[in-house]
Amino acid sequence: MKKIKILWTDDEVEALKSHIIFLTEKGYEIDTCSNGNDALYLIKQNPYDIIFLDEHMPGLSGIETLRRIKEIRTDIPVVMITKSEEEEIMEAAIGLEIADYLIKPVKPNQALLAIKKITDQKRLITEKNTIDYRQDFNKISSMISAASTFTDWTEIYKKIVFWELELEKSADPVLTEALKLQENDANNLFSKFIAKNYLEWLKPENVTKPLLSHNFLSAKVLPHLKQGVPVFFFLIDNLRFDQWKTISAELAGLYRMIEEDIYLSILPTATQFCRNSIFAGVMPSTIAETMPQYWVSEEEEEHGKNNFEEEMLKLHLLRKRLNINWSYHKIQNSQEGKKVNEKLKTLLNNDLNVMVFNFVDMLSHARTESGIIRDLATEEPAYRSLTRSWFLHSSLFETLKILAGKQVKVIFSSDHGTIRVQNPVKIVGDKKTSSNLRYKMGKNLDYDSKKVFEIKEPQKAMLPKSNLSSRYIFATNKDYLVYQNNFHYYAAYYKDTFQHGGISMQEMMMPVACMEPI
Repeated sequence: MKKIKILWTDDEVEALKSHIIFLTEKGYEIDTCSNGNDALYLIKQNPYDIIFLDEHMPGLSGIETLRRIKEIRTDIPVVMITKSEEEEIMEAAIGLEIADYLIKPVKPNQALLAIKKITDQKRLITEKNTIDYRQDFNKISSMISAASTFTDWTEIYKKIVFWELELEKSADPVLTEALKLQENDANNLFSKFIAKNYLEWLKPENVTKPLLSHNFLSAKVLPHLKQGVPVFFFLIDNLRFDQWKTISAELAGLYRMIEEDIYLSILPTATQFCRNSIFAGVMPSTIAETMPQYWVSEEEEEHGKNNFEEEMLKLHLLRKRLNINWSYHKIQNSQEGKKVNEKLKTLLNNDLNVMVFNFVDMLSHARTESGIIRDLATEEPAYRSLTRSWFLHSSLFETLKILAGKQVKVIFSSDHGTIRVQNPVKIVGDKKTSSNLRYKMGKNLDYDSKKVFEIKEPQKAMLPKSNLSSRYIFATNKDYLVYQNNFHYYAAYYKDTFQHGGISMQEMMMPVACMEPI
């Protein structure tokens, strides 16, 4: 077993001989040095597992040395040793993500406990997660088997996402694989649940239906306008519930959660349908019939199908007879985000400010088209990590930090999610068939009806159609629809890419959160 290698940096290193002997006898390999510059040199030359760092040293201070260590090795745990718990020093150290801190005089046993806490943390987390997940496994399986309502499926999905995030901290591939199989079983039954109930939910007389895209603003955003504070509604395109949980953790010290819930995206789970319905407040067929100037048909170009959200939102607010001051912003790059932040003071005078961010959608498409992004986001944990990294360096995070000092309501949501596809399903279609891999709309479709959810009469799903014989089909779980021409090439090309448009928990069960500054 590899020895843990430690560097102890202290300008009074001669006084630490007893500590070094004690730790060496415990099986650790200890190097020492007396100043920050020597520490930086040694760290570049050696694969240390832990650094003990004195805060008060001549020359480079402990904090400055820590800052430079993090530039060399972002992953290395650092234990800061201080003479006192001065608030300013500790805040600086914690801000640079120290693993632990000790107050002088440090006893050998204290150093040993700090080492064990760091080195054993992953093992202890894994052991705890193993016990807890095994206890929860049967419970989740029973929940999946018994699920009969949207509320049931909401609780199941929250449980699965919780364990996805928890098991990321563990080092047990067996647990991860067990959860994947459980999630796959859940998605298979969820797809059947949607196929059985979806058209019934769209009937006006149905009072038990879940909250759907076209009713989202009325239920989750507009009621807050009556409370006398500015409302900022942030819609992040393609943001799944697990991605939301990842970025919401970064807001814990800035905002207090008032409500966190899940609503159901309409079909197809594609931006043209879902987001247009959110802002128009009506289903796609109604948009196409009553606002044809704002609807782009499937036969037209892929791009430009969401260019009229502001106009549809305006008509929506007029229908609601809301006489308010409001703004709409679509932010597709950092420069556009900076421009919005420059006028935040003015936006605080509005009752409602809507901001749409397209980055996560661009990331999912880039992962399909770019080999580099594909390598960076091989699986869901990496995809979540990329989303978190974007968020922490985004203008959106800057906006939220500014608003945290104001009296505002902040609402977060998305229009649809994505799923990493695995199983190609062969179909036949003509040139006018829609190009999406998770759903198809056309008049000359040939497919195995047992492998898709089909809607032969689009009007029942409140979907527009290009001609009398048009129909829609939807891929379920992790399937994706591939034409028979050159089938093997395209099946291999799109396998393991993140797609949307079909039926899965990840695509349809969307986060919605309401927060206010602490």
